Amino acid sequence: MQLDQLQLANQASALARVSEVVRQSQDKVEQLVLEIRGRTLSVNSAIGETQLQAGDLVKVMRAGNELQLLGKLAPTPQAQLASALAQRLPWQHRLDTGLNQLMAVLTPAAEQATALVKSPELTPAAQQAIAKLLAGLPTQGNLAGGGDATAGIKQWLAESGLFAETRLARGGDPLQSDLKLALGRVVASLLASQGDDSLAQLNRLTPLTSPELVQAPLQFPTAQQTPAQKAEMMSVGQTLRMLAGMLNRISVNQLHSQTLSSRASADGAAPATWVMELPWLNTEAEPRLAQLRLEHYEQEAGAERAGARKRVAEWRLTLAIDLDEMGPLYFEVALRQHQLSAQVWAERQSTLDRVTSELGHLRQGLNELGLEVVDLECHKGQPEAARTQLEHRLVDIKA
Repeated sequence: MQLDQLQLANQASALARVSEVVRQSQDKVEQLVLEIRGRTLSVNSAIGETQLQAGDLVKVMRAGNELQLLGKLAPTPQAQLASALAQRLPWQHRLDTGLNQLMAVLTPAAEQATALVKSPELTPAAQQAIAKLLAGLPTQGNLAGGGDATAGIKQWLAESGLFAETRLARGGDPLQSDLKLALGRVVASLLASQGDDSLAQLNRLTPLTSPELVQAPLQFPTAQQTPAQKAEMMSVGQTLRMLAGMLNRISVNQLHSQTLSSRASADGAAPATWVMELPWLNTEAEPRLAQLRLEHYEQEAGAERAGARKRVAEWRLTLAIDLDEMGPLYFEVALRQHQLSAQVWAERQSTLDRVTSELGHLRQGLNELGLEVVDLECHKGQPEAARTQLEHRLVDIKA
């Protein structure tokens, strides 16, 4: 008997996971496949009004030759994260191409190229919101060097949109320079231009998507080359759909970060992880995109005198960027106390030669900052990409 193989005594209870809903009629589940104590069990069900679906966790009790459902467990935070992430994955739009489309609205050439500029529905308030959004993007000159470069990079990360809700929850100004909040203001102004200032209207629109994000939604980071394409003619409605896809893209990065940070492994808790996309303007004032993955590890060092163990922080940074004049570049940097190691990948041989020739100056500059350079290497090609799989082990709790 299958129940005997579970080694579940009469009146004993256990946790089970709904693996599959085999048959359902008239909104009632009639047959289920459960995963319980490492085994799968096909059961006929009579569960009344309880709504079950694959992935749900339930508590069951053996009553003779039957399993009785005691209750459905509330979704775990990990399951809720994975569900929210899965819902948004198919509806993402690239930030760089979307910003390029918005930029065309405010350029003279766009007056002949896009219907949006000609539309009387685009109010001055909407144009002002778009202009403010674009004015907040950092330029290549701001990030390339100089005394304010460090402060500029910090601001670039802080305003990526990844921390928008956190900043608001801490009492931040809703009009502050933040990519996600700025996109939201453009949405609000466009909805107002159509006589509807309810953001619920945006949820009823089907977002425009970028095919490459649908094909590999959780491969991060990658050096994505901004496609060379002219701005298309778009109505206000189409622009709202594009903005919905862009907002989804930022939300996916936020949920992806939380999913990675909440995973536990055999080695303990996962490192705090942030994945973000950072738009910027090149020397031709064209939108470009960098992808950054930042991880914070805390590890135990050697034993102290009193028997306590000291925790040592380690930061790991992975950056992918496509520079027009140098092609795709990938950086992997690890910093542990004052020890730093870095590896650079370049797809073009000319870029590889150029970076290799500058390694001596880079090492000297890092030493002058008080850092001990343990490793500094250049490679041709690209590193193995990190990919997150939404597998059951990411969204289920173990019984």
